[in-house]
Formats: sequence, C-alpha cells, structure tokens
Amino acid sequence: MEKVSNEVKLESIKSFQSTIGKLKNALSQMTQKGANTTLVKKRLKACKIGLDILEYVWNQKQHNYTQTELADARSILTGLYPSIERVYGKLKTGSSPQRTLLDRRIKALGLAIQAIDDITD
Repeated sequence: MEKVSNEVKLESIKSFQSTIGKLKNALSQMTQKGANTTLVKKRLKACKIGLDILEYVWNQKQHNYTQTELADARSILTGLYPSIERVYGKLKTGSSPQRTLLDRRIKALGLAIQAIDDITD
C-alpha cells in the first residue's frame, strides 16, 4: 500500500464515517417510505468494510471479513466512482468545499480498494 500522511489517513477515515452516516440516514428514510433498500444496504456494508480495512492496515485493528466479503466490498466500492464523478462534474465553479469533500471521498475509496487488494493477494 502506498505511504500516506497522517492527515490523509485521518481525512480518509472521516470521509468513510461521513459516507456511512449518510447511508444510514438514507436507509432509514427509504425504510420508512417502503422503498427498496437493497442497494443502500450493500453500499453501507461495503463502506463499513472499507473503513475497517483502512483501520486494519493503518491502526492494526482486527477484522473478520472473508475473502468473498472483501471481494464484494471491493466491487461495490469501485462501482461508486462513476456516481461520485457525475456529481463532481456537475459542481459549479467556486463550490470548493463540495469539491474538497468529493476529492477526499475519491481518495478514501482508492485507498480502501488498494488495501483490500493488498490483503487479498
């Protein structure tokens, strides 16, 4: 795994925590409305795994994920790129805070995918 600064590590962990919080809120709202929650549940699980794997690599925290769970999470996390890039492309000039948030989210996803690759090889 590439060397990253403590600042990038902290930003990546915060980014995943934020994403997980948003997904939990979305899941709650969708459940109340009776909407199909399958996709949100899969994304939530993948983001939790991504966060746990980063903490495993950087902070030696244990994880109990199988190779299949890691492969599924990797696939789902990779699949998030296009939607993030669409949002990024729609940003208006001068929306720097939102751009920074998306940059951090993209970086965090990349690092989690790289960490999963490293531990499943």
